[in-house]
Amino acid sequence: MKGRSLTYPAYLELETLLSLQRPRSAPVEHDEMLFIVVHQVYELWFRQLLHELDALCVGLVAGDHTCAFRTLRRLCTILKTLVGQVDVLETMSPTSFRSFRTRLEAASGMESSQFREIELACGHKQKAHVTRIEDPTTRERLERRLEQPSVYDAFLRYLVRRGQAVPCALLERNVSEPIEPSEALQAVLLDVYRRDPGTAQICELLVDLDEGFQEWRYRHVKMVERTIGNRRGTGGSAGVEYLRGTLFKPFFPDLWAIRDQL
Repeated sequence: MKGRSLTYPAYLELETLLSLQRPRSAPVEHDEMLFIVVHQVYELWFRQLLHELDALCVGLVAGDHTCAFRTLRRLCTILKTLVGQVDVLETMSPTSFRSFRTRLEAASGMESSQFREIELACGHKQKAHVTRIEDPTTRERLERRLEQPSVYDAFLRYLVRRGQAVPCALLERNVSEPIEPSEALQAVLLDVYRRDPGTAQICELLVDLDEGFQEWRYRHVKMVERTIGNRRGTGGSAGVEYLRGTLFKPFFPDLWAIRDQL
C-alpha cells in the first residue's frame, strides 16, 4: 500500500507551531495573544534574516554580483515587513498592554539572541553583549558570530574581487572588533561610485539595508515610548532610554561618510 503523501500541515508542522501561543494572563487578556504572535513572527523573520545574511557573505566573498544583488533586495524587503509589524503592535493601547505586562516578569526583548546575532553578522561587534549571556549554548553561538567575518568584511573582499585597492590593514583587521571609519576606504568607495556603476549598485543596496535597520529601530523606539512612556522596561532594562541610544549607529559608516562628496 502506498504511503500517504506529505500534507501542508505536516510539512509546516502546524500542530506544533499553533500550540506555541500560550497567554499567561487569567482570564486571558485579549491583546496578549497579539503580543505573543507578533513577537514570535519577529523571531521567525530574524531566523530568515540570519539565513540571508550568511548567503550574502558567501556571495560577496565569491564576487557573485547577481547573488549579492538578489540577497540584498530580499533582506531589504524583509526589513520593510518588520517595520510594518510595528503598525500592528500599535493597535494595542497602553492600557491593554499594562493589563498583562506583569505576566512577562523578567522577560525582555533585549534577550533576543537572534537579534544580537544579526547585529554581529552585520558588523556591530560588541563583546559585552556576548559575555553577559548566561546560557552556555546561546553564548557559544554568539561567540562564533563574534569571531566570524561580518557582512562588512565580506564587502571588502567583494571590492577586491571587483578590482578595487582596499587597504591591506582593513583586509587583515581583527574581525571581532567594531568597525571604525576609514578615510582610505572612503577614497576607494568614491572611486567606485565614479567609475563602477555595478559595484556602486551593491553599495547603495547596503545603504538601503542599513537604513532599513535604522528605520526599524526608530519605529520600535516610538512604539515602546507610546506604550510605556519613560517607565523602565521589563527585566529591569532602561526601556526607551536604552533604545534611544541604539539609534543612528550605522553598520557601514564609510558608505554614509561619503554622501556629501558624491
